[in-house]
Amino acid sequence: MRFLTQFIPVFALTATIASADNWPSWRGPNHSGSTVSGKYPADLTNPANLAWKLALTGKGCSTPIVWENRIFITGPKKGQDTVTSISWDGKILWEKSIGKERRGKHRNGSGSNPSCITDGESIFAYFKSGNLAALSLDGKLLWKENLMSYGHDSLFWDFGTSPVLTRKHVAMALMRNGNSWLVAFEKGTGKVAWKMERNFKTPVEGDHSYATPIVSEQNGHEAILVWGAERFTAHDAANGNILWSCAGFNPTSKNNWVVVSSFVIVDDKAVIPYGRGARLAGIELDGEGDVTRTHRKWTVEGKGTFVPSPAAHGGKVYLVRDRGEVLCVNPKDGAIVWKDAFPKNRASYYSSPTIADNKIYSAREDGMLFVAGIKNGFKLLTENDMGERIIASPVSVNNSLLIRGEKHLYSFRQK
Repeated sequence: MRFLTQFIPVFALTATIASADNWPSWRGPNHSGSTVSGKYPADLTNPANLAWKLALTGKGCSTPIVWENRIFITGPKKGQDTVTSISWDGKILWEKSIGKERRGKHRNGSGSNPSCITDGESIFAYFKSGNLAALSLDGKLLWKENLMSYGHDSLFWDFGTSPVLTRKHVAMALMRNGNSWLVAFEKGTGKVAWKMERNFKTPVEGDHSYATPIVSEQNGHEAILVWGAERFTAHDAANGNILWSCAGFNPTSKNNWVVVSSFVIVDDKAVIPYGRGARLAGIELDGEGDVTRTHRKWTVEGKGTFVPSPAAHGGKVYLVRDRGEVLCVNPKDGAIVWKDAFPKNRASYYSSPTIADNKIYSAREDGMLFVAGIKNGFKLLTENDMGERIIASPVSVNNSLLIRGEKHLYSFRQK
């Protein structure tokens, strides 16, 4: 009964924010990277399955979001951080410049790595420049702030953490050396509701994180779950106070164990990749204070993911590792249900996998997009050369598969 009491509010909260026909944040309506409805094509080279293709104005790596068949995406235009709204038939509805762009420095990065998020009333967007903005659904700028005032961005690579929404606030996690913050802003005004320092002593680069938090319910509190600086922490969404914390992710104090991949939640556990793709942990979600010894339920050595975030579907967790190995993991005990692999290549996987229609969609950095059936184990279905680099994650919503490449946004629909 404790389990049911604790986790029913999680789904109730999610239901108020998004329906199955929306993709309101970078990992979808349930933060899982999956959808349970719709039919989606496997053959993306068949012209009959291409609904439209839209040229983009500049290089951005953020994943599109969707609300009521309107697509929202970030990227640069004429040196400005820009939010663009696109219709369901591939036409630009509006573009809004937020401020001067701070360009990316990695070949697979950009100044527009974070994805937008929406509550159905406003769009919230963040950029590497520090620009945080709220816009109406028709493109009116409601407010903007620049978060460089919270300290120097000392990340070795391009900022990737997306904003998250609580009932009252939009929150940003800034996780870097010496000036890490969790900050909540009032949705309507941009006024700071609260801010909480989140600084922990770690080996070199261990306090850098590109992961995106998840909002959940913990022990009767709306909470923001944050992964970074070798700590998994739950913060009270009302004031930022730490409800509980789990540590012990770098017992031998290795340098450069930066957090890139985000985590995923299945039932009562968070499944967390760490150790530069070499480990996976299952953390029980509740408790009070330091839960390191009591709530870390399992660890898998030698299997994890460094850059791509896991997806959850049907009570299982799916990982596409950086070199294309695919794992299906039981989140209850960390057991590997099956493992297989996409075709090997010198290129790596930066995009996170998406699951829809009993298929897993996964893009490699060189522009190859693979589709495999996962209903009964793993079966490679198609290899699709998109002709341009792909870093953003696929979006499957309302029978449309959205693929953001370096130069174009594609929409595929099964004929």
